[in-house]
Amino acid sequence: SYTFITNSKESDAEAYAKTRYTDGTKDYSRLREVAERQYLDSIGNDTIALGITYNSAKKKELNKGLDLKGGINVILQISVKDILKGLTNNSKSPAFNQALNKADEYQKDTDDPYVESFFRAFDELPDAKLAATDIFLTKDLDGVIEAGMTNEEVKPLIRKKINESVVSAFEVLRKRIDKFGVTQPNIQRLGESGRILVELPGAKDVVRVKKLLQSTAQLEFWDVYKFDDVIPFLSQANDVVKADLPKEDKKEVAADKSKEEKEASKIDDLLEDAEEVASEEEETATNPLFDLFVRDGRSSAYPGGPVVATVTKKDTAQFMSYVNSKKVRGLLQGEQRYMRFAWGKAEEGSDVFDLYAIKSNRQNKPELSGNVVTDAQQTYTQTSKVAVSMQMNGKGAKVWEAMTARASQQQSQIAIVLDNVVYSAPGVSSGAITGGRSEITGNFDILEAQDLANVLRAGKLPASADIIQSEVVGPSLGQEAIDSGVMSFLIALALVLIWMVFYYGKAGIFADIALVVNILFIFGVLAGLKAVLTLPGIAGIVLTIGMSVDANVLIFERIREELAKGKSQIDAIKDGFNNALSSILDANITTGLTGVILLLFGTGPIKGFATTLLIGILTSLFTAIFITRLFIDGYGKNGKSLTFSTGITKNWFRNFDVEFLKKRKLAYMVSGAIILAGVISLFTQGLDQGVDFVGGRTYTVRFAKDVNATEIDTKLTEVFGSAEAKTYGTNNQLKITTKYKIDETGTEVDNQIQEMLYKALQPYFSKGLSYANFSSGEEEKVEGVMSSMKVGPTFADDIKRSALYAVFGSLIVVFLYILFRFNYVSFSLGAVAAVFHDVMIVLGLFSLLHKFMPFNMEIDQAFIAAILTVVGYSLNDTVVVFDRIREFLKEHRDWELVKVVDKALSSTLSRTLNTSLTTLLVLVTIFIFAAPLRGFMFSMIIGVIVG
Repeated sequence: SYTFITNSKESDAEAYAKTRYTDGTKDYSRLREVAERQYLDSIGNDTIALGITYNSAKKKELNKGLDLKGGINVILQISVKDILKGLTNNSKSPAFNQALNKADEYQKDTDDPYVESFFRAFDELPDAKLAATDIFLTKDLDGVIEAGMTNEEVKPLIRKKINESVVSAFEVLRKRIDKFGVTQPNIQRLGESGRILVELPGAKDVVRVKKLLQSTAQLEFWDVYKFDDVIPFLSQANDVVKADLPKEDKKEVAADKSKEEKEASKIDDLLEDAEEVASEEEETATNPLFDLFVRDGRSSAYPGGPVVATVTKKDTAQFMSYVNSKKVRGLLQGEQRYMRFAWGKAEEGSDVFDLYAIKSNRQNKPELSGNVVTDAQQTYTQTSKVAVSMQMNGKGAKVWEAMTARASQQQSQIAIVLDNVVYSAPGVSSGAITGGRSEITGNFDILEAQDLANVLRAGKLPASADIIQSEVVGPSLGQEAIDSGVMSFLIALALVLIWMVFYYGKAGIFADIALVVNILFIFGVLAGLKAVLTLPGIAGIVLTIGMSVDANVLIFERIREELAKGKSQIDAIKDGFNNALSSILDANITTGLTGVILLLFGTGPIKGFATTLLIGILTSLFTAIFITRLFIDGYGKNGKSLTFSTGITKNWFRNFDVEFLKKRKLAYMVSGAIILAGVISLFTQGLDQGVDFVGGRTYTVRFAKDVNATEIDTKLTEVFGSAEAKTYGTNNQLKITTKYKIDETGTEVDNQIQEMLYKALQPYFSKGLSYANFSSGEEEKVEGVMSSMKVGPTFADDIKRSALYAVFGSLIVVFLYILFRFNYVSFSLGAVAAVFHDVMIVLGLFSLLHKFMPFNMEIDQAFIAAILTVVGYSLNDTVVVFDRIREFLKEHRDWELVKVVDKALSSTLSRTLNTSLTTLLVLVTIFIFAAPLRGFMFSMIIGVIVG
């Protein structure tokens, strides 16, 4: 009920934002986001009904996962290597750096924490001491690590320091996320590996989130040189670079410059006091450094201001390679030899960057840094420009006063630098600034300013944070997932409810009531536990419907058997419930054990599936044993007759007797042939492994019209070298995967690859689709990237390893449980062999068919969830049969084992077929109506049939 309230108010907020900012407004998606938040903040405490407000309802609503609500999910790896370098003050020790390089190599083949690989590498170095003056015996670690300590004594202290740094990083990120503005964010540490999971359901601006999470927030204040101070050096640098350029390159430079660009650069004006200028044509051909300069009409650009050059984005790397070369750096004398260059923050939509020359020092440490900032707020300047105001502590205020006094006296500027980007370089005209207040102005909007203030308040990260896995789902794709999930859920539920009434008559109605109550319980428990509902979670709930039916079927079938023996209705009901209980418990416990293994080893979608599965098992047990019994007993006490069948189904499977074991040789041949073909296929063409297991980037891209996947596949392979495009759901939607630059991290690389993808696909989109709309997270999006995912190769190996642990762990746990319950090793071996048989057939068929089926059959984490469900379901059936075998062994000690097994199988066949049929109805329904889940459902359909 709370979910309905919040959804209603959020729809109102969305409508309000759309009326304020239409498609014609510049950057309307970001402005809408601000408007939506402002609207919800304004009505947050208004009473809606019965004292409920939006804010109170939001705390109690059912949390929707990324795949249902849209949003961003990332796993960050805090760089332990950076932390180790920081602890040694960036030691130049050959032993230390050699161990770091070796640790990098070891990390490729192990899942050990980085610090353990470092210790392993360090121990291999002869006579190397961690407590050396040039390694960990530093001022910062004074009193922690002392001279004379052995390596074994130092190691636990280093581990403790690294853990403290990761905790610090976690707290910094948590503070940033708390102020980000999304509801129900989730941040948690993943073991001791330095990995941090961040889930932001509902977040739309991918670039903003990544920047917020990865920004180290290294704030620095530096004095800067003026253009006039630097131009002599640039002139000399130009001559050095010119002398080193081959003649062919000089000709190319000349050819690349158009007449308009020559006019615009006006380098001759800039250099009139520096050197004699040749003719314009000769200048263009022989001034490689100055030819990269552009003028964009800004008055602060030259001369006398703090900007020493203005360069287009494509030329920034070339420019830096010129001015930072050894020969050119050798030209710098005196204090200028410590000069370093930094780019400014570009204006939105501009491709031009200003260059600043910073007055650095031998240690490259600023006079004032961000650790003195005690508070930061988004504000406005006197001219209504967006700004960030900061308050410094007492120590910082004194240094700031000295710096601003000097700048005022010398009429110079102070650059405000965040993560090596100059946000602004204001001059100080009115004397020293006292009190420790300062202001950052720059080319940013309200959201950027709020994020910057948030980051400065939260503090800096102790080490860099690389995104090793990211998943982005657009809100419209999330809504479609909800629609398809709800549709499949309702249809499957209706089919099961009808079938139960058709097969069991009035008793079926009671089972249906228990089933509906069970579903209510599942959603109630999910909301109460603050668990997150995901698309695989919906599949888990729908599968629970089948399992809930299974418990009722077991009970009803036992009651029918007792009635057939001539017992009274009351006694038959009592004995039916009692006799079915052990089967129900054993079947649900074995399935539950696989769910627990999933919960322990799984990540993301697997955990969501496991959570709903385990909740569903508990609630279905309660509703079948208690609520169904309540109705049946209440109905029977009034003397009314219950037959547990209808006229049509009365004699179905009655006195059914098949000699199953005589047909085992035929079964061996059929199974053997399928498994052999599957194994050959697995070794020859393998499986279609998703990025979860091999690493890479994958994008779900939608087009306005149907597209040819093969044609696009060929084109993308030309662009990326390694790429694959497959139809995903409908013919106008593709799943595109590439491993291009997967070893490289950082937002820049992600953006570069997405831009390359946009350019390659541009001919297939409608005219006028901009890159911004292609990559944005807009609602009701018709074309562009609907979702994306990135998994680093190291993390992919970890996922694969966890998946194997989950599969084999579940088999071991089930083996032990069956051995404990039935006291026969042969029962345990038989169950595990049967389960292994089912898994091999599913894997074999996926290998054989993935190239031919018209839907996605990737092996990913969701597939592992499906495999483990098959394991659980197969065991469910097996345990019920085992339970009957054990019963017959006690009752009929004179029967041969073959007869016992055949009779047990025959007597439980009605239950097996009934449960399998209801479950198949559910699975086929999801398969038809939930296109993104087809591969997932197909594996379970095969598993249920084979099982």
